[in-house]
Amino acid sequence: MNRSKYFDFIEYKLSLLATRIEHRGGLNILDLHLHSESFYLHFLNLLFGWKLQNLNEVKKNIAGIDLIDRTNNIIIQVSATATMQKIEAALSRDLSIYNGYYFKFVSISKDADCLRTRVYKNPHKLTFQPATDIFDISSILVKILNMDIDQQQIVYEFLKKELKRESDPEKIESNLTTIIKILSKVDWSLGTSGFEVVPYDIEAKISYNQLNSTAALIDDYKIHYHRIDKIYSDFNRQGVNKSISILNGIRREYLALGTIISPDQCFLMIIDKVIQKIIESANYTPMPEEELRLCVEILVVDAFIRCKVFKNPAGNTDAHS
Repeated sequence: MNRSKYFDFIEYKLSLLATRIEHRGGLNILDLHLHSESFYLHFLNLLFGWKLQNLNEVKKNIAGIDLIDRTNNIIIQVSATATMQKIEAALSRDLSIYNGYYFKFVSISKDADCLRTRVYKNPHKLTFQPATDIFDISSILVKILNMDIDQQQIVYEFLKKELKRESDPEKIESNLTTIIKILSKVDWSLGTSGFEVVPYDIEAKISYNQLNSTAALIDDYKIHYHRIDKIYSDFNRQGVNKSISILNGIRREYLALGTIISPDQCFLMIIDKVIQKIIESANYTPMPEEELRLCVEILVVDAFIRCKVFKNPAGNTDAHS
C-alpha cells in the first residue's frame, strides 16, 4: 500500500534526523541544529500552509524566537531542548512588539508530550495553548498519518529531496552485487531474449513518457549505470548470463502493470514489485529497508536507461508492444 510506504519513509526520516540531532548535540556538534531551522521553516509551511520566514534573515540572533509568519501572526521557537524552562525563557523575552501573535514551540529531537499539560508564565500575553502549540516528531507524525494519500505523497517527495542520504559508492556496489545475486536465482519465468537499445537522450525519454515526480529519481541514479554494467559483465564472464533474465524480469513487472495508472505510479510500483520479489526469495538475507530500496531504485533506473521499461522516443520502441 502506498500510504504505508509513504508514512514509513516519513517516520523513518524524521526519527533519524531527531536522533542525529540528539547524538551530535551531545558531542557539541551543532551543524544540524542550525540547518534544522531552515528545514522546519519549509516543512511547517508545507504541513500547515503557513508563510514562515527565518527571523535571523531580518535581524540576527533574536532571542526566544526563530521563525515568523507575519501574515498569520505566528512566531516559533525551534529547539533541541524541550523543557518548561526553555519555553518560559522564550516567552519572557521582550516580545511586546508581537502583541496579538501566536507563539508555538517545536522540539526537533526530544518528545515534548509532558510539556503540553503545564501552565506557563506568559508576560506578554501571546496566544499560546500548550496542548496544541507545542510540536514534536510524534505530534507531527499524527498529523501526517491522518492526511489523505495525495498530501502524504507531497510530504514524502519533500523529505526525499530535503533529507536525501549521500551513499557510500562502495557500499552501494556491495549491496547491488548481493541483490543481483539474489535476483539471479529468482524464477522470472519466460523470456531470455535481448533487446536492441537505440541510442537516445535520457531527458527526452523522461519527457516523452511524462515522468514528472520520478524524473529526479532517474537523474539521481543514472550515474550508477556503469557500476551496474560492471556487475552484470562480471556475472556474464563467469558463463552465467543472468543479466538478461533480471532485466527481462523487471520488464515483465512493467508489462503486467499496464497503462491504466500514471507513468510515475508505474515507475514506483515496478520498484515495489521488485523489492517484494527479493524479500520473498529463499536466499534473501535481510538488510535495512532504505538500503534495499535504494539499490532496487538504481536497478530500475538502469533498466529504464537500457530501454527495458517505457518507450524509447528515438527508436519508437514501446515496451508494451
